[in-house]
Formats: sequence, C-alpha cells, structure tokens
Amino acid sequence: MAIRSAVASARPAAATNSARSRPHVITSNVEHDSVKLVLEALVAEGAIELSVVNVAQQTGVVNVDAVVAAVRPETVLVTIMLANNEVGTIQPIAAISAAMQELSNARPADHPRILVHTDAAQAIGKIPVNVRELGVDYLTIVGHKFYAPRNGALFVNNPRGYTPLHPLLQGGGQEDKFRPGTENTAMIAGLGAACELVTAHLADYAANMLATRNYFEEKMLQRFSKHRFQVNGPTFLGARLPNTCNFSLIGQGLIGSHVLAACKTFYASVGAACHAEHTMRPSPILLAIGVNPENAVNAIRVSTGRDTTFAELDTVVEELYNVAMALCNSAGVAH
Repeated sequence: MAIRSAVASARPAAATNSARSRPHVITSNVEHDSVKLVLEALVAEGAIELSVVNVAQQTGVVNVDAVVAAVRPETVLVTIMLANNEVGTIQPIAAISAAMQELSNARPADHPRILVHTDAAQAIGKIPVNVRELGVDYLTIVGHKFYAPRNGALFVNNPRGYTPLHPLLQGGGQEDKFRPGTENTAMIAGLGAACELVTAHLADYAANMLATRNYFEEKMLQRFSKHRFQVNGPTFLGARLPNTCNFSLIGQGLIGSHVLAACKTFYASVGAACHAEHTMRPSPILLAIGVNPENAVNAIRVSTGRDTTFAELDTVVEELYNVAMALCNSAGVAH
C-alpha cells in the first residue's frame, strides 16, 4: 500500500511514458518478497523504474552512499527493510532517511520529495523502533512477529499532507476511507496491547533473546566444532537482531530441510517461514551476503523468544547433533 501510494502520487508529474519520466524507486537486494514482488510487478506494468542496491557481503548492510548515488531526478521512493528476516541484519534507516531529506530539500519546487518506507516487521519487539528517530514516511508493522494477533498496521507520516496514502480497495468509509471494510476490533485491540507490552518490557525481552541466542551458538560450536557449524551473516555486537541465528551445518547430507524434517522437539525454518515450499533452493538472501550455495542450502534459521530457556536450547542442540550424525551415517559421510 505504501509503495503503490508513493508511486501513484508521482505519476501526474510524468509528461510521457518514457523510462526516464516514470517514477523511480530504490531498494536493496535482501528485501522480503512482500516488497520485492510488489516492485517487480510495478516494473512489469511499466509503472516504475527500479534500482537495486546490493548490500556489502562482509556485513550484510546497505551502504548509505550507494543509496544516495542511485538517486535520480525521478526518484520518489526508497524502500529498505529495517532488519532482515533471515539473518537479522539491521540496516541504517535513520541515516538513509536523513540523506533523502537533504536531497529532497535541495530539489526544485516542482520535483517530488523522496519518500522513505521501511519494512519493520522483524524489528519490532526485538530492538527499539521509533518512527521519529528513523525519520521514515512509511513503516510496516506485522503483529505476529511480536506476539500480537496475525494482523498488522502501516504508519504513515502526515497522510493528508506530504506523505500520500491511496486506498487499494474501494467500498465503505472505514478507517477514514483508507481501508474499506468492518474493522476487526478484537485483533486491533490485541495489536495495541502487544505494542504496549513491547514498549514497557522491551529491554527484558531483548536481553533474554540475546542471552539465549548467544548460548545456543556457543553450545552448537562446542558440539559440532568450527568445521561443522557456521553462523551465516555478521556476528559482531549490534549488527543483527538479538533473537536471530541463521546457521549452516557443514557437510554432505546436511541439507537444512532434511535436518529439520527429522527433528521432533522444536520448530525452525530454513529461511523465510512463509516460503517453505522452496526448501531445496539456496536462499537468495544468503547468496547475496556471500554464503556459498553448498552451505546456503544447508541453512537453518533458529529464533529465540521472550521465554526461551537454556534448558530448552540444550535439548535443541542435542537433537540437532543426533540428527546430523544419523544423516551423515546414512549418506556414508565421515564425521
């Protein structure tokens, strides 16, 4: 909704349908499909021109200068996620927003502002998220990522002013005519209550996630050794969400989906949980940050939670080890 609104607001300024007059959008090469596929559809429709800025393989982070360098006179939107859903890498959204604001202020009066959207689905409930500090025009919220119901919300800065918002559906006048249909009051209240809990207890939640995630990685390294266990993505402090561990078990026969299929005491995923049908393909996100295809197909993503305990993780580590050894044995691979 944010992406299409930003693009639609810029169309009247285009005098022709030439490539250089279409609205121009900038994104990164590690976005979730909920953003990536919308942008690809708009390109296919001839509605936008798209530039994709690659993240640095060493850090998984997009370079602010590279985003600035991609800006054109027709640029109307930058959409980059706040934190990656597979490896947890945190992007410099506040710096990107500040750079786009500076460029917008320098533009002629008849040029559109460069709006900034960030997908904060993975970040809320794990790290502080303040729309004013981030300086964004749009911010996507997804409830079930922080123990709320399976609904969401879109923050829009000044929707009746300089930040456009157009309804995707037509019908009733609910939600100030932005989204027709009878509101689901219970789920809205649940989302609000979950946000209040995050606001009040984020430090405690994040501390437990970080402590248990780090404990899990230490125990996995002890059980498997550095030759068999590899954390995918940056591991230095503050580089990723406190709950996320994307790792690969190194060796033939240890494909992530095969390992998880044999595990009975916990649930995890091989990447984005909503893309479980692609379990045999190496994740494009992991390839983008420099993980080789052989290790990428072995990847497993484990997320710790507010109430995860060390004892639970001991069970997970032991089962992963036993399953991995059984798969190696069945494949005739030395371990």
